[in-house]
Amino acid sequence: MKTKRLIAAITVSAGLILGPAALAQEETPVDMKDLPSPAQTTIKEKAGNDQILRVAKETRKGKECYDAVVNKNGKEVAIRVDSNGKFMGTHPEKTEQKAKTKGY
Repeated sequence: MKTKRLIAAITVSAGLILGPAALAQEETPVDMKDLPSPAQTTIKEKAGNDQILRVAKETRKGKECYDAVVNKNGKEVAIRVDSNGKFMGTHPEKTEQKAKTKGY
């Protein structure tokens, strides 16, 4: 009986540890100047006067997109656009998980 519980505990633990890693998206830091022109334009429009801290290229659901992290009222917010400049939304950025790069 103890062996079954041990195996169950190991299985659950492995799932909790490996699960988020399997869902992680590939993210590569890039310079703003290296983005397609439509993506740059949309990011600059959405950022307005907010400082762009860093930009990363991602592949989400098999499609290339870009996250530009801006400082909005003291909080880091990511602006997501696709390579055609289509605005895909914003989301709060978790700074402890992201590598800091130079601002723009």
